[in-house]
Amino acid sequence: QVQLVESGGGLVQAGDSLKLSCAASGRTSSVYQMGWFRQVPGKEREFVAAIRWLSGNTEYTDSVKGRFTISRDNAKATVYLQMNSLRPEDTALYYCGGVNRVVTMKSLFDYWGQGTQVTVSS
Repeated sequence: QVQLVESGGGLVQAGDSLKLSCAASGRTSSVYQMGWFRQVPGKEREFVAAIRWLSGNTEYTDSVKGRFTISRDNAKATVYLQMNSLRPEDTALYYCGGVNRVVTMKSLFDYWGQGTQVTVSS
């Protein structure tokens, strides 16, 4: 099993930046892919970004391309989401997740963190 702990959320103004972190522990040697989804009340969890653990290949949802950057530090077993030019519509609970099997880039993850709130005021 892999355990995830997120940090870095908060309240910011439109146009500001935030960096989310997700530290993994446990069977991190088996991680295939990690990334971020987000969710607002009453809506389904939405894919944001993902990164392949070995290759570093990345994928983003269209609405964050050019503004968000996902990265990972294999030695620290940590994945990051740098969010720039934040918009009010980015407001959501952001979940870090991962899988230890081969999946497509936008697949739901098998294990999740507890979530970190990002609120962007206009």
